[in-house]
Amino acid sequence: MAQNTDVATAAAAPRKAKKSQKPSGTSGMSRALVRRETISAYCFLLPSLVFFVGFVVVPMFICLFYSFLDYGLGGVAGFAGLDNYIQLFQDEVFHKGFMNTLLIVVVAVPTVTAFSLWVGSAIYKMHTIPRSFFRCVFYLPVVTGSVAVTVVWKWILHPYNGLLNQIAGTTGFDWLGNASTAIWFIILILFTTSIGQPIVLYVAALGNVDTSIIEAAQVDGATKLQVFWKIKWPAIMSTTLYVLVITTINSFQCFALIQLLTRGGPLNSTMTIMYQVYDTAYRLQDFGYANAIGVILAIIIAIFSAIQFKLAKTDN
Repeated sequence: MAQNTDVATAAAAPRKAKKSQKPSGTSGMSRALVRRETISAYCFLLPSLVFFVGFVVVPMFICLFYSFLDYGLGGVAGFAGLDNYIQLFQDEVFHKGFMNTLLIVVVAVPTVTAFSLWVGSAIYKMHTIPRSFFRCVFYLPVVTGSVAVTVVWKWILHPYNGLLNQIAGTTGFDWLGNASTAIWFIILILFTTSIGQPIVLYVAALGNVDTSIIEAAQVDGATKLQVFWKIKWPAIMSTTLYVLVITTINSFQCFALIQLLTRGGPLNSTMTIMYQVYDTAYRLQDFGYANAIGVILAIIIAIFSAIQFKLAKTDN
């Protein structure tokens, strides 16, 4: 009986060895295929990667390096250490610009997001032609460009020939020259130029929500608010996160409106961190200090974006 068992074991051993040797060629081919696909993918990504490294990553490190130097119109005068950052936190203009920037972000980001979601919820249910029409109307300021839109608003707010003063009967009142109203019109113009892309994104996101789940919830007696909060809102959370982050970054980097309309005035009432970077570098010719302000702005944007990612709690 033991001899029969030994013979059976000896006969089965070559078969097991053959089975273990069989997939070796296939696995080698699959690894080679994966390697070729990986190399091809990196070759396609190489132009964008070079552009990103050359025009984003490298300038960031250059900005950080120059922020520690005493760098003015005459060139680098020496190593400043943390002097630029100490001066920054003692600068009243920076404090005013930070508060104005924070006001723009706190007001513009929620209103842009809420208004875009409201309009998108109304548009996505329409038929193809009216839905395309409204998307085109709201997206037109984005395509037109901030400079052209700003010129139109500058004409509307003109003290004597402006449409707003003609309608309100306040001819001669300078809306952008008044410290109490200028910042609010900057926020209004930023709002009108920022809602186009979020509306288009929300229309697409809401159109991709599974209608069968919505119909099942309505059959079970769910209200419109419950359907939105329990079904639609979780489905569009990734889109909402993108809208929040992009709108926050655009609000922090508000520059063209300030440059074309108020140039930070009157009395720094519309001064922002981004405009102070430009003003410090090109008017005051203090490039080291301007780089320090830019570094602080980048850190602030990163902190706000990280908070938004944390609060959104999305896996996408």
